[in-house]
Amino acid sequence: MDWGPDRWRLYRLALRESGRALRGGLAWSASKVFLGTPVPTRLLFAPQDLRTADPTIATDIYSGFFSFAGRAITTSGRSPFGFTPPSRAWGESLYGFGWLRHLRAAGTALAQANARSLVDEFVTSKLGDRKIACHTQVVARRLISFISQSPLILEGADHAFYQRFLRILGQGIRDLERHVRAGALPYDQLMAAIALCYAGLCCEGLDKTLKRASRLLVRELDRQILSDGGHASRNPRVIVDLLFDLLPLRQMFASREVDTPEALLHAIDRMLPMVRLFRHGDGTLSHFNGMGVTAADHLATLLTYDDMRSQPIHHAPYSGYERLEAGRSLLVADVGGPPPRLLSSEAGAGCLSFEFSSGTQRIVVNCGTPRIAGDAILQASRSTVAHSTTSLDDISSCQMVAVKGHALDRAAARWILGRIGPVVISGPDNVTAERGEREHAQTLNASHDGYLARFGLTHERRWMLSPKGEALEGEDVFWGEGVETKTCEAIIRFHLAPGVKTSRAQGGRVVMLLLPNREAWQFTVSAGAAFVEDSVFLAAPDGMRRAEQIVLAFKPAETPSIRWRFERLARAYSPDPQAGTPGSELI
Repeated sequence: MDWGPDRWRLYRLALRESGRALRGGLAWSASKVFLGTPVPTRLLFAPQDLRTADPTIATDIYSGFFSFAGRAITTSGRSPFGFTPPSRAWGESLYGFGWLRHLRAAGTALAQANARSLVDEFVTSKLGDRKIACHTQVVARRLISFISQSPLILEGADHAFYQRFLRILGQGIRDLERHVRAGALPYDQLMAAIALCYAGLCCEGLDKTLKRASRLLVRELDRQILSDGGHASRNPRVIVDLLFDLLPLRQMFASREVDTPEALLHAIDRMLPMVRLFRHGDGTLSHFNGMGVTAADHLATLLTYDDMRSQPIHHAPYSGYERLEAGRSLLVADVGGPPPRLLSSEAGAGCLSFEFSSGTQRIVVNCGTPRIAGDAILQASRSTVAHSTTSLDDISSCQMVAVKGHALDRAAARWILGRIGPVVISGPDNVTAERGEREHAQTLNASHDGYLARFGLTHERRWMLSPKGEALEGEDVFWGEGVETKTCEAIIRFHLAPGVKTSRAQGGRVVMLLLPNREAWQFTVSAGAAFVEDSVFLAAPDGMRRAEQIVLAFKPAETPSIRWRFERLARAYSPDPQAGTPGSELI
């Protein structure tokens, strides 16, 4: 497979990254000479950690069982830092020390001694995968964890350990300031700013660090938090993660009686309603652009800090999302283009995809991002076919960096992957969206040109949600005069939530849907036949789950548009008391 028209984009990106790497290397070298080592004189207080903790995990850690990100190792008395991480996510969790909150929740002297021992061991032994441990985000997370869990680490410690711990914090501060000066990636810059503000507010003797960090925080919040409250990466999970760090930071500024940056206050006020935009009736978030498993307990805790108990916004034009809500029905649609390249390493090719739910029951979903998977599955989860939208010849509307093509192509791709990850190299340039109303029904029309260069076609999708939410009507249209329009095939996929049972009727013109709560829906298509195929839901808390999908296929040259409809039935399926299984008739 060749890069084709995207080859020059790949080369330009590789050249830009080479220049950034050179500038970063020079800045890193200069920082070693001119940047001093700030060492706090004492800790003033510890911020609140909003993430929920499980004291039973403390027992696992004490017994040498370390389970993170779906992978686990048993140390058998050895140091956990002496093991090769079974996955990068596992290593990031271990070296980030967020698991200290579980030891603190145990509240025992044994847990305290274990925490202090593990912190000291990591710092003094020099064990572990230093490439992962020294990544900007991991250093930032470790600094935040050490400060937040300092009561656990320092309780009962002697003066020598206290001074050594302060030097540990000073080293983390210096490392982060070097990363910032060396031109870290945008999200890394934001995480570094947050961690440095934590240090500047919670430690004495870091006034200059706090001033620099506050300026950096304001700059990055203004750049990355959009006017509607979304993050520039378009990833719902990033908003949640940031709020868990920004809410305590807001409180710390108030506690120290230091002027809170207006950018921080405004960002939080915008982000909380944006989280609610993605939230379905079952309490989980929509699966767009890297969103995977929703930690329901974390999310519930987070939303209690919404002082205004804000309502979800329905129109997020800067982030590229729309929410339609009527009765018990809810639709969330992705009507945005790919995010900025340096923030697109988790973005999906899901333009014009949507998720649809009724009450607490999901009906149509995207496959989501798995908690644990190899690179092949992760990249497959980002493809257009993993989203509830339309693809042409099963080709994605976005092209991600991957090692393929000729030798020079592969070399450039490897360089980019090592520097910034599997970012989006090309995708829709023009995405439009327009909301409206027709006979009291909400409408949404959107289009994108992600297939224009390859096929000469533009994809348009139209939704209409009935006033009471009893029906969702849709239409997919392709228009254009591309030379390949006579041969390409459009494939519409509606990935169904796990537990939704299907039954085809009327030769495929109708598909009956039975939800886990016995609610029944009917899917109909205007032309051709609908097929039911296997699918997989990748974002379940217990791992990947088998599911089904409704598939429609047509040739745009012969059928430029196709209409479809989801309709709630007035009567539900009745279980067959003799067979013990759902019956096939309505009651």
